[in-house]
Amino acid sequence: MKKVLVLGAGLVARPLVSYLLSQPDIHLTLADMDEHRVAQLLAGHARGSALRLDAADDDALGSAVAAADLVVSLLPWTMHVAVARHCLAHGRHLVTASYVKDEMRALDEEAREKGLIFLNEIGVDPGIDHMAAMRVIDGVKRKGGRVTSFYSYCGGLPSLAFNTNPLGYKFSWSPVGVMLAAGNPGRYLRDGMVMEIPPEKLFEHYWLLDVPDCGTFEAYVNRDALPYLEVYGIEGAQSMYRGTLRNIGHCNTWNDFKKLGLFDRERTFDFTRTSPRQVLAALVDSNGDDLAADVAAWLEYPAHHVTIKKLEWLGMFSDTPLPIPEGSVFDLFARVLQDKLVFGEGETDLLVQHHEFEAEYPDGRHEHITSTLIDNGIPHGDSAMARTVSLPVAIAVKLILRGDITRTGVVIPVWPDIYEPVLTELAELGISLVEVCEA
Repeated sequence: MKKVLVLGAGLVARPLVSYLLSQPDIHLTLADMDEHRVAQLLAGHARGSALRLDAADDDALGSAVAAADLVVSLLPWTMHVAVARHCLAHGRHLVTASYVKDEMRALDEEAREKGLIFLNEIGVDPGIDHMAAMRVIDGVKRKGGRVTSFYSYCGGLPSLAFNTNPLGYKFSWSPVGVMLAAGNPGRYLRDGMVMEIPPEKLFEHYWLLDVPDCGTFEAYVNRDALPYLEVYGIEGAQSMYRGTLRNIGHCNTWNDFKKLGLFDRERTFDFTRTSPRQVLAALVDSNGDDLAADVAAWLEYPAHHVTIKKLEWLGMFSDTPLPIPEGSVFDLFARVLQDKLVFGEGETDLLVQHHEFEAEYPDGRHEHITSTLIDNGIPHGDSAMARTVSLPVAIAVKLILRGDITRTGVVIPVWPDIYEPVLTELAELGISLVEVCEA
């Protein structure tokens, strides 16, 4: 019986927990501060154990890691390195769905020396995107060709029937994570030219994308795409882009939120005495008599502009303080979004991933290849985001414990011995990509 420790019982944990509990040779310990959530996910399963754990308690974390054969961290990415160090100390494998940061990458040599795999970026984005990309890229190479252009897009959204708020968005993962990502810079390669997008321009640099059988979306750059030229083995490509998909209107709205200072993590208020309306008035230097007009003027918009309507719908003109203590404007707005942009009971989400490749061959042939994943959540069941993030993690855990994945060090799933079995099993679970090749 192999022992797996899963750290974190948040929004994406349920499919992973269910999958691992279905494996007869795995005993699962689920650790979180929320005992009720843990109990719900384990549902009294004979091979499931609950552990109340504050991951910030380093001694308790180390003890939990020591008792496992493999650790899955669904914690915020900032905590992964602390988990990884305990894994090194106790000789335990580690799997996460998060991007590899420099601090994690620095542990590669020690993990190799100890025969451990620290498999990261095995969610949906990053994760399925890597695996789907490499399946196409390796296929082109096997036919003697090379990829000259690669555009990758991914987005988690409400399903069309449940796109029921003026922002066209609902949270299927951490609201704080979404807001923090809004402050990232972007970089990509277009027709041989490096495009640098500073954080303040992130939502001004977007375009419209038609996804087959799904719809039209806004696409804006997701972090730095250039390192993936080497990761994917397509160093000679003239274009390399990774982007986020959102519904029409998202970029202008979030750009306005940033201009208003709603993502400010430095300016603080006592929210027990300060209402959202008062905070917004302070941000635009308004006396509050006609706040909507003052906000519109601050943004250089007419008073009837849709951003004003969206702020009103969110409750930012409310005189009622929220039940949160002193904190930053960021903290207030995160709570506002968390309270308003939620999925109701039985509502479903939509996960869209779309890749576009250009390939050329020595005989002069060219191919345009697309790879598209469209997955909807299950009514009253798992969200598409939860399924596509956590099922690749779960499958990888099984493959590592059974010895089917033998790589060591800090790894991402760009190798056939990882992506082939994971993509094959995902397809069996109803998560598959449609590939189309046009000469």
